[in-house]
Amino acid sequence: MNQRDSQIEDFLVQAGWQSARRQPLQGDASSRRYIRLNRDGDAAMLMDAPPPREKVAPFHDIGRLLDGLGFSTPAFLAVDLERGFLLLEDFGDRTFTNELADGQDEGRLYQLAVDNLIALHQRWKPQTTGGSALVVPPYSDQILLEEVGRFAEWYLPEVLGPETLGAKKAAALEAEFLALWRAALPRARAVPDSLVLRDYHVDNLMVLPGREGLSACGLLDFQDAVIGPLTYDLMSLVCDVRRDVSPSVAQETVARYLAAFPELPDAAFKESFAVMSAQRNVKILGNFTRLLIRDGKPTYLKYIPRTWRLIEEALGHPALQDLRVWFDENLPAERRIVPASHDAAGNGGHE
Repeated sequence: MNQRDSQIEDFLVQAGWQSARRQPLQGDASSRRYIRLNRDGDAAMLMDAPPPREKVAPFHDIGRLLDGLGFSTPAFLAVDLERGFLLLEDFGDRTFTNELADGQDEGRLYQLAVDNLIALHQRWKPQTTGGSALVVPPYSDQILLEEVGRFAEWYLPEVLGPETLGAKKAAALEAEFLALWRAALPRARAVPDSLVLRDYHVDNLMVLPGREGLSACGLLDFQDAVIGPLTYDLMSLVCDVRRDVSPSVAQETVARYLAAFPELPDAAFKESFAVMSAQRNVKILGNFTRLLIRDGKPTYLKYIPRTWRLIEEALGHPALQDLRVWFDENLPAERRIVPASHDAAGNGGHE
């Protein structure tokens, strides 16, 4: 038994769950892992987030904040922040993704999702996270630039190749790319700020049987929450790299949100939405390529064609004209490709 397994045993003993049957769940892009526990018919979920790379305190703190605002987040059954363990209420397997795969009504699910988002933006106020108890960081331009910088660091060299992209040209391209983003990002801030969960999409939303209204929607994966433009989570819901949202459902979802906030200027909203969509999806291209090269995880490459389509759609907004020109000049359509998978030795090649 390694040290981490020993720590898990100790945590479960203290929590009274040491005798539970354990079912490890499929991992995601992070180094966190989840283990479903069953003890005499009772279920719980163990989050194992080994420090220092992972931290459970943000999940714990944001979960408590959301619970206090009246949203359905997993209850905390046992907590060890220092060693990176949380024992959580088990929300089951009925993600919106699984519900959609089973033929459930797309419009109904997206209506529930956007109604939760509307309620979040109505209930959250800056003073909600004030004081010393919890400080939610701002989604600063510095963070947004670092995120799109992953595209220049990981995706560009991979698809252009060292012959095309020498070190000098790479540095110049990146500098030009980031300068264009510095000019574009302020356009996203013409709308008010709110609490941004950052990964608000159907993989992280749960159907909770036996609960009514907004409580029927369980929230997951909110540990990276920040304070930023309120367009962000709505955009990530309807501009989803993992699935094609029906155009009519996407339009109805955005319209339902806007109807709840008639004071939002239409032009400013659309501009912010487009900038945030371009930013998020450019970041995702960098993230997926990094997962491939650094972590040996090619699973996410299948989403890259859809990610490019979302980027191209966002770049159609006039606010992003200069960035669109940069992409057209440096990454024309034939260069917007899926990077080749890497073998175990780190060499290029399709698997």
